[in-house]
Amino acid sequence: MLGMVKKMVAKKASAGKAARTAGKAGRAIKKPAAQGKKSAGAKDAGLDTDAKRIAELLRRLAAAYPNAECALQHRNAWELLVATILSAQCTDARVNMVTPSLFRKFPSPAAFAAASLPAIEEEIRSTGFYHNKAKSISGAAKKVVSDFGGKVPETMEELLTLPGVARKTANVVLGVAFHKAEGVVVDTHVLRLSHRLGLTRAEDPKRVEEDLMRVIPRDRWIAFSHEMIHHGRQICVARKPRCVDCPLETLCHAPDKTWSRG
Repeated sequence: MLGMVKKMVAKKASAGKAARTAGKAGRAIKKPAAQGKKSAGAKDAGLDTDAKRIAELLRRLAAAYPNAECALQHRNAWELLVATILSAQCTDARVNMVTPSLFRKFPSPAAFAAASLPAIEEEIRSTGFYHNKAKSISGAAKKVVSDFGGKVPETMEELLTLPGVARKTANVVLGVAFHKAEGVVVDTHVLRLSHRLGLTRAEDPKRVEEDLMRVIPRDRWIAFSHEMIHHGRQICVARKPRCVDCPLETLCHAPDKTWSRG
């Protein structure tokens, strides 16, 4: 009888130890989940699209860049379209060095449409990726001549049918040449600054544009793009942002800030 009692006590002790071990294991498993949840919360905190903050951000941008406009030199919508295609992976300054001679040699969409690819390539070689750019410009010229009577179309849907034209280029043409706010221009500067300012976490330009269109008032879409591009070139540069000179510094919580007012 005494032997049976000892066995029962030992069995209970063993079960209790197993339960305690399982409990510790369970807590150990849950801990990473809790940490993951905290990390996700920290990520969410990186976005700050409060309406008052956005209004103040826009006010400061407008004050800092009251005359911000497209830096690409052009005389009409077609020249702007060509210049914007050339600006891919190239500075606006370089494009502006190339286009005067280019437009003297090919003064209209019809002239570009009739030109050979090698002839166009020779003129735009210094902008980089000149084979693809020449194909895009030639294809766009032929489409403009054949489908739109030689005039650049004024709607997003029609512009997107032109070879070499995606939403960025279409937004530039619509906003600058036709003063139509159909979207937000998202170039490398706008993308970088939108991340730093906590306006989006998306990487795809189309998704970034959608995020910006949700938080920026439509009547500011065109000016906002120009102001952000100017700010990205002059102050919020890629490698070492000049935070000490930035009018948006107190509104910015980017992890790579180089200076803070505290």
